Amino acid sequence: MAGAVCVGLTAVLGACGSEDPDKGTNGVGKLSAAKIEKKALSAARGADAVKLTGNVVSKGRTYELDMRLKQTGGVGEVSAKGGHTFELLRVDKALYLKADADFWARQGKGDQEPTKSDVQAAGKLEGKYVKVPDGDPAYEQLSGFTEMRVLLDGLLSLEGARETGDRGEVGGTRTVRVRAGKGSGGVLDVSLSGTPYPLRVERGGGAGTLELKDWNKDFSLSAPAKDKVVDYGKSISAAKG
Repeated sequence: MAGAVCVGLTAVLGACGSEDPDKGTNGVGKLSAAKIEKKALSAARGADAVKLTGNVVSKGRTYELDMRLKQTGGVGEVSAKGGHTFELLRVDKALYLKADADFWARQGKGDQEPTKSDVQAAGKLEGKYVKVPDGDPAYEQLSGFTEMRVLLDGLLSLEGARETGDRGEVGGTRTVRVRAGKGSGGVLDVSLSGTPYPLRVERGGGAGTLELKDWNKDFSLSAPAKDKVVDYGKSISAAKG
């Protein structure tokens, strides 16, 4: 009899026996899209460390990122599409760039092949960290990949009217999605477990997709040994000389 009643009520209410989708979560899934986004951004800005992996489009170029970041610096690899992979390391304000000899030999060459002297000079930098002077034009661009607060604020920004999207999962963690501009302005996956950190972002306009994990997981960050550092003073272009 009870089963028959339940079936009847289900037909009318569509709710008999259904499980609460927010059971066992942090509860943010019950909030409006705007409030979910606000909590996610607040959690990100209050974190001490994070790992970013994925791709991002900046000034028409696509970069693959695999970076660990914290307030005092960052370390990891950046790969330019169709180009080379290089390692970035920033400790406080000191920024270091490590790349293979071919990377250095081709700097400033465009589509031209490097000369024999280019290759010879670049060979001296194999396995070395080149210190990027803070006055060099490359410093601002490269350090941007290691600035946790600046990078997160830029990557997590959405454009357009917000709405709550489907539930999802990132790295085994249940998420709720916030969509902006029907998805064209970006999609943010926010954790439904523990602190509501953003775990994945699809940037608007096809400007890249990244996953964010290891929130608040500290890691070692220290300057390279002196015998592994090359310091060219005011400009890294001197490395070609």
